[in-house]
Amino acid sequence: MIVHPELRRAARHARRTLLAATLLQGAVTATWLAQAVLLAHALAAIAGGDSGPLPALLTAIAATVAVRAGLSYAQRRTAARAGARVRVRLRDELLAHLGRLGPAQLTAARAGAVRTTLVDGVEGVDAYVSRYLPQLLVTLAAPPLLLTAVAVIEPRALLGLAPALLLALAGPRAWDRLLARRGKEHWDTYEALGADYLEALQGMPALRAAGAVARTRRRLERRSAELHRATVAKLRVSLADTGITDLAVQGGTTAAALLACWAAVTGGTGATGTYLVLLLAGECFRPVRDLAREWHAGYLGVSAADGITALRTAKPAVPDTGTTPADWPTAPEVRFENVEFTYPGAERPTLRGVTFTAAAGRTTAVVGPSGAGKSTLLALLLRHHDPQAGRITVDGLDTGAYALDALRHGIAVVSQETYLFHATIADNLRLARPDATDADLVDAARTAGIHDEISDLPDGYATVLGERGATLSGGQRQRLALARALLADARVLVLDEATSAVDARREADIVRDLTAVSGGRTVLVVAHRLAAVRHADSIVVLDGGRVDAIGEHPDLVAAGGLYARLAVAGLASGISGTSGKGLAV
Repeated sequence: MIVHPELRRAARHARRTLLAATLLQGAVTATWLAQAVLLAHALAAIAGGDSGPLPALLTAIAATVAVRAGLSYAQRRTAARAGARVRVRLRDELLAHLGRLGPAQLTAARAGAVRTTLVDGVEGVDAYVSRYLPQLLVTLAAPPLLLTAVAVIEPRALLGLAPALLLALAGPRAWDRLLARRGKEHWDTYEALGADYLEALQGMPALRAAGAVARTRRRLERRSAELHRATVAKLRVSLADTGITDLAVQGGTTAAALLACWAAVTGGTGATGTYLVLLLAGECFRPVRDLAREWHAGYLGVSAADGITALRTAKPAVPDTGTTPADWPTAPEVRFENVEFTYPGAERPTLRGVTFTAAAGRTTAVVGPSGAGKSTLLALLLRHHDPQAGRITVDGLDTGAYALDALRHGIAVVSQETYLFHATIADNLRLARPDATDADLVDAARTAGIHDEISDLPDGYATVLGERGATLSGGQRQRLALARALLADARVLVLDEATSAVDARREADIVRDLTAVSGGRTVLVVAHRLAAVRHADSIVVLDGGRVDAIGEHPDLVAAGGLYARLAVAGLASGISGTSGKGLAV
């Protein structure tokens, strides 16, 4: 009967509504007891040949049934309302916490497993809290009262009822530890299958291209078989619980009936008392049977409780202790001062003594070979991690001084991997600024070089995109994401390979337009083609985690260093836009 701490915590989100649902459930139980008393008197009257009180008794029984129907309806609605409140509050809390955890957590966990916890796990908690907990409280309260009533009428009936009731309530607890272990195995397997299915669906084009669809299908079949075995193993233990409960219910009811009949034969009780004992014996076990039914309905919530706790209590990669709002009135200066960073488990540092300044209101490009640490710099700027040495300042303040949400809202990011939602183009753009006018959308789209293509669509900005923007080309998705970032009007704009899928000529036009309008924002650009960096006000060259050179394009080419060699090679084969650490920003 021990309730998991996570489930108790979830129940507190709807304390009053759950109390109302419990009281209504208690009232429903009371109507069953009233019906038992009325039926006992009616049966005694029939047995004694006295039909006088029968009409009144039968009317009272019908009224009791009608009242119970109304109470049951109200109880179900109240419980559903409590469950919905728990479900919404818990899911909102988990989603908000996921936002605080940031990409560092999301890259460590499988998306399908997180989805399973957020959807199926929370639904299971809803059923457990709204259905099982009210019934548990009624079950703990009603049978002792009924046993007291039976003891008053015929004490000898307790010899059959009390032991059976104790067995029905305490017997299944012997299996709790094994059931918990089987439940965890079932949930882990269920979560893994959900993750595999989501991954297969999202990666179907790649699987087809690689000819790996059949292998993936076989892997999913193995996962399904594992889930089947885990489900059957859990059901075996659960059915043992049910068997113990049913044995106790049937045995206790039969024993109480035999004792009541023996008392009637020996003259210990009258007809009314005998019928009342028989009917109350059945009512003693009704809450127990209902509890077993609600336990199975809410068992998924018990299985998911550990996973929900793990997700809810996961620690962010960085502490959110800052309080300063990132509401810079003008474009701020961004400065990296002797920044050092090493990924956990890595043998060598990714960044070593990196120092440079992105001037306020200007465009600064960061280039370098693959693995030089470019995207890691941007991840540190957004505080997905904190540097182990040195510091990063924005507008003169350490990034740790800003509230984490404020800092990330103040920096608009467009990465190589864009995400667009199944909604209209206008809706996707307005995610950055819900109050943006149509003219604002057009201005941002023009700067991003996507307006003409949107206008050529049959529905223009009202065109509905496929999931993840699947109806657009890679370049169109990137330019639409760029327009969305521009619409946010953040004072700092970060472009991490944001135009990698665009042809070189169009990329040059886009970056030139961005440079022309960047006076109101500080722009940081990571790119692998000269078209995206040659017009920057300053270019930072990274090599092996260190700053190799800083300057403008002509000066760096004339200096004959790494940048000049990359320029001669055309940059196409020498530079990649990611650090290989999986930290998209």
